[in-house]
Amino acid sequence: MSTAFEKYQRLEASALWRETPEAQRREVIISIGDASLLISDMQDRPLSHWSLTAVERANPGKTPAIFIPGGDDSESLELAENEVEMVEAIDTLRKALHRGKPRPGRLRWTILLGSVAALAAGLTLWLPNALRSHVVGLVPDLNRVVIGHDVIGHLERTTGAVCHSDLGDQALKKLAQAIGVSEILVVPGGIKSTASLPGTALVVGHSIVEDYEDPAAAIGFMLAEAKFAEENDPLERILEFGGVTESFRLLTSGQLAPDTPSAYAEHLAITPAGKASDTALIEGFSELGLSASPYAYALDISGETTLNLIEADAVITQSAPILTDGEWVALQDICAT
Repeated sequence: MSTAFEKYQRLEASALWRETPEAQRREVIISIGDASLLISDMQDRPLSHWSLTAVERANPGKTPAIFIPGGDDSESLELAENEVEMVEAIDTLRKALHRGKPRPGRLRWTILLGSVAALAAGLTLWLPNALRSHVVGLVPDLNRVVIGHDVIGHLERTTGAVCHSDLGDQALKKLAQAIGVSEILVVPGGIKSTASLPGTALVVGHSIVEDYEDPAAAIGFMLAEAKFAEENDPLERILEFGGVTESFRLLTSGQLAPDTPSAYAEHLAITPAGKASDTALIEGFSELGLSASPYAYALDISGETTLNLIEADAVITQSAPILTDGEWVALQDICAT
């Protein structure tokens, strides 16, 4: 899967995009993102962002190829006959992602057999917490990624499209590797500060990278969210939000209810970022060789409530910048239009 995405990561193509049935078609540039199709205008400004798992071919076998997002033909993309490589890339990646999506066959039987074994061992599945924990332990990593990107697709209706730039994306990739998450996505606004999703995806409001001169403060917010996700599984939080019926649905069918990703995206947009334990945060800052004080004072300018983090700087033996000055400036400008 990752090899397939790497193969098409730099692929771009021109297309005709119609935002609504009444709108005029306009020429755009499309490119492949992480399990997503990115649509930008000719000045490289983001216009829309489709999850590849939801993309459908409206006219299979015909040309020019027309794609729509998730059966909703109000928005469409038309690719000319000479854009064969992009059409093949979309078809290839869609098939690869759908092979990993929950299906009522092998995954369902695996989950059901696992449930029977757990019941035989005396696990009390009827208690919501036990059921939720059991289901979370059965969901494969790829399915977590798919669920996470479904939520991101709905979240963008509130936050605006995920921001991208060549240098900014490189900086985010570098940060994600340092912090230990699969990807970091910056959105123009619409969330309190940060949010984490299944598949170790981390969403960051642009104000976090725009408002602080010291990159250590912004990185601190991202690290705090990553540590919170380690202590509080994002998938388990979705199931807790959906209630016990959602856990049973995922257990028996391998899928969430159709409206759950949308409802949870709305919930994330108004929910403050979670708080990781001071112990986990101090350990994380120490591993990065990063000063915790800028983040601590960003949380509380007096430092009174974040004194543990400020004092932790004394035990940090190294201090090397994660990003260069150029990378930090590029990240601050990633949502510039």
